[in-house]
Amino acid sequence: MAHQQYASCIEACNTCADACDHCATACLQEDDVKMMARCIGLDIDCAAICRLAAGYMARGSELAQQACRVCAEVCEVCGGVDEDSSPAMKKAVSAIAETRQFAPSHQMVEIVGRCEHCRGVAP
Repeated sequence: MAHQQYASCIEACNTCADACDHCATACLQEDDVKMMARCIGLDIDCAAICRLAAGYMARGSELAQQACRVCAEVCEVCGGVDEDSSPAMKKAVSAIAETRQFAPSHQMVEIVGRCEHCRGVAP
């Protein structure tokens, strides 16, 4: 059955879609929502393509691989914008800012790449 063959990818796509929904909702709670417009749009696009790809895989569509390639590309753009609010990350960013005599109003770190599932799907 197709859904068993793609089980880990389907789970990764659904997890990603849920994370994007959560991120978009969190962005809407920010004081400066306009500043978050790109992130919100990418979150919506990414959640939609992840759910589409998961459906293609679950149905065993002959277009599943193509959908997964597009999904991986969208996830790279969107997923590359991942938040880390850990104390260690905040401390590291603060130290970098301090050495450059910079006083940030907020901290944001972008890490661009693909998850382990998407690395195996798209070039």
